[in-house]
Amino acid sequence: MQVFRPIATRLLSDADISINGIRSHDIRVHDDRFYQNVLLKGSMGLGEDYMDGGWDCEDLEEMFFRLINSGLEDRIRGLPVNFLPNLFAQLKNQQTRNKSLRVAERHYNMGNDLFFSFLGKYKNYSCGYFNGTTKSLDIAQEQKMDLICRKLSLSSGDRLLDVGGGWGEIARFAADNYGCHVTSINISDEQIAYGREYCKDSSVNILKCDYRDLEGEYDKIIVIAMLTHVGHKNYRAFMEKIHSCLKDGGSALIETVGSTVARKHCEPWTNKYIFPGGLIPSISQLGEAIEGLFVIEDLHDFGPDYVKTLRLWNKNLQKGWPGQSEIYSERIRRMFEYFFLSVAGAFRARSLHNWHLVLTKNAIDKPNCRVV
Repeated sequence: MQVFRPIATRLLSDADISINGIRSHDIRVHDDRFYQNVLLKGSMGLGEDYMDGGWDCEDLEEMFFRLINSGLEDRIRGLPVNFLPNLFAQLKNQQTRNKSLRVAERHYNMGNDLFFSFLGKYKNYSCGYFNGTTKSLDIAQEQKMDLICRKLSLSSGDRLLDVGGGWGEIARFAADNYGCHVTSINISDEQIAYGREYCKDSSVNILKCDYRDLEGEYDKIIVIAMLTHVGHKNYRAFMEKIHSCLKDGGSALIETVGSTVARKHCEPWTNKYIFPGGLIPSISQLGEAIEGLFVIEDLHDFGPDYVKTLRLWNKNLQKGWPGQSEIYSERIRRMFEYFFLSVAGAFRARSLHNWHLVLTKNAIDKPNCRVV
């Protein structure tokens, strides 16, 4: 293992990260297998070693910001250990109908109480909108839901389709505050059960339905934080389905995490532990999928707000963990902590973005969608 230590130390020094240094973003190694795991397993080794307590860092977000901003992440991603998995992911469709169920079964069905311990008042597993001076996660999530409704100019009687509706939060918000009739689809049993109870007194109908099976016609459509589960081989088919369900003159809003660089393979650690088959689209991939179907009326990037959202999720996770520790292992806590703060670092480095795309189908007039 000694042969791996100087190599890992030199690589990390390129990002101004020291091993067992005194700064908050330096790595404290507790198990010397760390060096071998990182160099031979890449991002998988780094993440699994953290989950197992092999290393710590006082400021994980800053550490990942430096790692990504220096380009070291791409050098680790390009290690030989990742070649065959990356090639396989490019050749095979990782988000088929059957494979799509994995993310519901392995992540979203982990238990509502765990997610609710960090999401706050509004059960939105997506970026908040910190407009103005607000520092409150709950206010930011309410502002984001209202922003979506206003961008679509929702009005009483609109038939709204919510694709991948989570726990029903935005469906109920749109129904209660804008008088919409909402159809929300999902494939997570845990989320569906909660959502149906939560929305039982609102004009919301929650269906267990894969997006491929969608039928009917709607005035407006929203797709919030779901596109990362679609996959590059299915982007065009997904957009064609949205197009077929949107009436002429209608508007759709897609909110998605976006990548600066087009990729066709899943990040190994995230694929195994967080979102099986998850893939973050680039703007070029989305443009190709949208071309000839819709007019892109507006593109809004509020990625910096995701840094704030992720920090607050992690703060809530740590604060509420004593109530979860009898059910979930310490490894699960460290998994979510690693996930939240590594992604926050990526947003800070501007390698990730959070986009709102407003699309129209055969609309004569430009909608009033550029609102804040």
